[in-house]
Amino acid sequence: MADTAVTLTTLNWRALVAKAIIALVGFGFLYLVWGLYMLGEPVFAVVAFAIGAVGVSFFWSPRFYKLRFVYPGIAAVFLFIFLPVVYTSAIGFTNFGARNLLSIERVQAYHLSLTQTDAGSKRPFALVAEGDGFRIYLPQNAGKPALLTGVISGVNVTGDIHSGDAPETLPVKSAIKNRAMLATLTITTLDGDLTMAGLRDFAASAPIYTIGPEGALTTADGTVMRPDHDIGLYVKDDGETVAPGWRVGVGFDNFTKVLSAKGIREPMFKVFIWTVVFAGISMVTTFSLGLALAVILEWKHMAMRNLYRVLLILPYAVPGFISMLVFRGLFNQNFGEINLILSTLFNISPDWFTSPYLAKVMLLIVNTWLGYPYMMLLAAGFLQAVPRDLYKAAALEGSGALRTFFSITLPQILPPFVPLLIANFAFNFNNVVLILLLTRGGPDMPGTLVTVGSTDLLGSFTFRLAFQSSGQDFGMAGAISTLIFIVTGLIAYINFKAMQNYANKKGAGHNG
Repeated sequence: MADTAVTLTTLNWRALVAKAIIALVGFGFLYLVWGLYMLGEPVFAVVAFAIGAVGVSFFWSPRFYKLRFVYPGIAAVFLFIFLPVVYTSAIGFTNFGARNLLSIERVQAYHLSLTQTDAGSKRPFALVAEGDGFRIYLPQNAGKPALLTGVISGVNVTGDIHSGDAPETLPVKSAIKNRAMLATLTITTLDGDLTMAGLRDFAASAPIYTIGPEGALTTADGTVMRPDHDIGLYVKDDGETVAPGWRVGVGFDNFTKVLSAKGIREPMFKVFIWTVVFAGISMVTTFSLGLALAVILEWKHMAMRNLYRVLLILPYAVPGFISMLVFRGLFNQNFGEINLILSTLFNISPDWFTSPYLAKVMLLIVNTWLGYPYMMLLAAGFLQAVPRDLYKAAALEGSGALRTFFSITLPQILPPFVPLLIANFAFNFNNVVLILLLTRGGPDMPGTLVTVGSTDLLGSFTFRLAFQSSGQDFGMAGAISTLIFIVTGLIAYINFKAMQNYANKKGAGHNG
């Protein structure tokens, strides 16, 4: 009985410790939720609360014991796949961009904080040391008396008339050092209140705008700006819009513009075709070259084949971005080694970066160089699984090397290669890093409404539109990203069905 009591006590302590850890994790999530809410991110706060509540529930109650093991995977899929896709798609239905970044409350606060300085009231100032601090000295100016003021951060400072000799002032760098504090001061003089107008002057200033009914802003001269919630900007009576603006929903306008505006639709269609061609050719060239090298290196009578293996795998060992930057230098039109060799041997100097066709050829060459080692390693492993008896039978029948390859080797290794080839296609479909580091999307296409290059893939085109163009149209980029997601999903589904049908046919053939 004593042993049983000890065992029960131990089990209870373990359960209590586990409950305490789960409770601490739950409180940690609540702290995260509160922090996100205070930062003005209610959507992310709700998401964090949902993930934390589900996780705590799964680990707290024994009823959900089996779900504990799949919870990390479900949470990861939700956080890193589902949520980004939904958030990006949601942006596509707004006018979010460089001119429409803020909320309407922050836009109004920005306009109301703008002030206009009265140039005639400007008075130079200097700082005077006093104990551990200093005072502000405004010398006599245009009949206005000299003032020596106290300095108290954040409140009005009364200017005392100074009738003695001019005090010894500190250099301008003291004002630079303390400009944040000086900007909070208001000096009260006989002529009115003065605020800091620069590193050398105080002057009278007044707000440019006053807010009226329905958020309208009015200037001193009677100019009125009214908020237009359809475009998310303030608009003057003459139709001029004033930035910054706020984010508003625009429905399907971004999608309509992508699919109907000629200056966007045509270049995007060209980019889509080039993306498919680039991914397809890259898949074929890397597979073909990698397989050919793997078959050659399988020849047992080749001298130093292990050395060749090491040398051919080197491109895979070097980080990809370094290789891309090296090739950018090698293909330099004026100083690159490739053009130097071609010019010496054949008297030609191709325009790799200014010709759209040569730029695409260059990308395919570099991508093949970067991708073939992986295919070679895979092919070398798959070749080991091909039965040697098939090669012996082919040799007895007098089959040549090419016939043996296409009749035995390729049919044997192609089925396990199919999913890897699909993965290779999907990777190159979104190979944004290669484009941005090698050609940066250029050369640019003429006559387009958005910034787009001849070598841009859909991914790099969206990236440049969102972050590198002058407009930074995140809404348009979100719409294009949504369309890319749909197209990529359809391609993946078609590839999956094709692979499934291929596997079924192979299985039926073996059964027959």
